[in-house]
Amino acid sequence: MRTFIHFSALDSALCLWWEQPAEAMRNAVYTVLLDGRPVAEVNRTHVTVEHLAPGTSYDVQVCLGGELIGETAAKTAAVKKPMDVTLPPYSAVGDGQTLNTAALQAAIDDCGPDQEVYLPAGVFRTGGLRLHSEMALHLAKGAVLQGTDDPADYLPKIESRFEGIHQQCYQSLLNLGELHADAGPNCRNVLIYGEGILCGGGQPLALNIINRETELLKDQLAALGDKIKEYENDHTIPGRARGRLINLSNCENVRITGLTLQNGASWNVHMVYSRNIVTDHCVFRSEDVWNGDGWDPDSSEDCVLFACEFHTGDDSVAIKSGKNPEGNRVNRPTRRIRIFDCVSEYGLGIAIGSEMSGGVEDVKIWDCDLRHSLYGVQIKATRKRGGYVRNVTVRDCALSRFLVTAVLYNDDGEGAPEPPVFEYFRCDRVSFTGWARDYWEKEDHTVPAIQLTGFDAPGHEVRDAVFTNCVCEGEADVRMKHCRNVTVEIERA
Repeated sequence: MRTFIHFSALDSALCLWWEQPAEAMRNAVYTVLLDGRPVAEVNRTHVTVEHLAPGTSYDVQVCLGGELIGETAAKTAAVKKPMDVTLPPYSAVGDGQTLNTAALQAAIDDCGPDQEVYLPAGVFRTGGLRLHSEMALHLAKGAVLQGTDDPADYLPKIESRFEGIHQQCYQSLLNLGELHADAGPNCRNVLIYGEGILCGGGQPLALNIINRETELLKDQLAALGDKIKEYENDHTIPGRARGRLINLSNCENVRITGLTLQNGASWNVHMVYSRNIVTDHCVFRSEDVWNGDGWDPDSSEDCVLFACEFHTGDDSVAIKSGKNPEGNRVNRPTRRIRIFDCVSEYGLGIAIGSEMSGGVEDVKIWDCDLRHSLYGVQIKATRKRGGYVRNVTVRDCALSRFLVTAVLYNDDGEGAPEPPVFEYFRCDRVSFTGWARDYWEKEDHTVPAIQLTGFDAPGHEVRDAVFTNCVCEGEADVRMKHCRNVTVEIERA
């Protein structure tokens, strides 16, 4: 089996990754060669090769058990000239007090393809910033780009999509691209990297926005009457105006690497109508943020997440494609998502849905540790959603549990003509704990290792699911309702 090798380049390093071949066992050893010379042996499907010559081409090969499984040509990037934001003409101040929005935006606006905006050590307070194509943002070790908690610092609002609904939202801390549901990319080739911290305004900013929007929307909220019960809570509608930490709209070829990403006012990294977004070697932190998702591909394609650690106040990963009825009408699926070598230390795990009205397909997850998550891997939708989730593969992972389930919350909006379709799921060599950590109740619960609940309409059951070589630390409890053509091989470890 030949595996296609992907790569991203810094000026003196190549980060390479490849899909785990089906026949490879967990912790298989891969040999990586550059120009025929072995440079690394790794037991994971990615490697970073450093100390290379900038602007230089290399032939890359990956071997497994002495057999070539993939090869490609890769080239390191040319050295970019750093634009130190603390120097004139920008003179930003990293004292944690000075508001630097204008200075930082000026540097970003001036940044050319052969330059990078460079933040040295320090705490740089700012409001929303707008990045553009063909640029890089570099946060050095000790650098903190700190978003304020004042909604006024994230105005004017921008067109965005939150929980499947197009609307005007406050700017995110970093904003890339302009949202157009019927168009392709308008922001390309951006690198956001370093060893620093991107820190949003967190829950204080979220509450300030919610309070402001509640006042602005008071007549609309009052007019809902009892229909407000269809929403998650009283904050749901005003909360949809919150920005994210990083918002990528109609973007292509963006890499986010090496950083700590924390405390967006809602989700942390949100890509919508985008493709080829790579996030790696990052730490996500948002334990105390409502809707504090980590990484959310939304009606996007060919997005890759690996070597990341999650401590999130909601889903570590949430894969989405819009919400009824708008998501059905826009009809842009999320597909070809790859997630590997990630750890969830705090949060809900990997979710597909509940906004999936445009469809989700071809998701592969491997070598992930989600034992400390509430849901492990969860595929979810309300009956109204329509759309589909299909072709999800989980291999060589440790999970608390695996769920396919109908949910009742976030159920506003006109329903689709038919319920969602859940089909073609594969789990192989998965270890379940059979217990889940509930972060709201602050205690652990025994749970079924596998729980599948489809819809009670013909053709909308959970169908064509296969679980092989699975084990469970506790009782190998499996529960199924409204399922068809499901095979489960699981035993107590």
